[in-house]
Amino acid sequence: MCRRSHLLVGVAVFLGACSVSSDRVATVKSPSGHLQAVLDETNGGATTDFGYIVSVAPTKQPDDAMQVANLYGAFRNENAYGVNLVWAGDHTLEIQFLGAKHTGLEQPSPVSVGGVLVKVHLRSGVRDNKARAGGMAYNLEHHRR
Repeated sequence: MCRRSHLLVGVAVFLGACSVSSDRVATVKSPSGHLQAVLDETNGGATTDFGYIVSVAPTKQPDDAMQVANLYGAFRNENAYGVNLVWAGDHTLEIQFLGAKHTGLEQPSPVSVGGVLVKVHLRSGVRDNKARAGGMAYNLEHHRR
C-alpha cells in the first residue's frame, strides 16, 4: 500500500468508515499514446468524502505505474465530485478540479515514468459544468446500463 493510500485510508478510518472501496474511474492516454494517466476513486462510506489517486504509467507497461498525486474531497462543480485528467502535451499532465479539502503531489515534479520526464500540475478553480452529480464511479456504473 502506498503512502497516499495510507493517507486516504487513515482519513476514512478516522471519520468512522468501516471499509474503503477503490474504483478505476478514468484512464487518459498522452497525445503520443506512450503514457497513460490513471484515476482511482476511493470511497470510505457516507460519512467521508471521496478520495482520488492519480498515477502515470507507460501504456505498454501499466503495472509500472507511478503514483503522482492524491486529492481528498475534490469536486468539479457544486454537485459533482472528482477531477479531470488533461494532457497538455506529451510531457505535462494537468489535474483539474474546482476545489478540494486536501491536495498533494506524491513526487517533486517532473517525475520520470518509463524514462520520460512528466510535469504534473494540480489546477484548482476549473469548473466542469458537464460533470454529472455524485461520485465518478457511481456515474460510470449508471451510464453502463
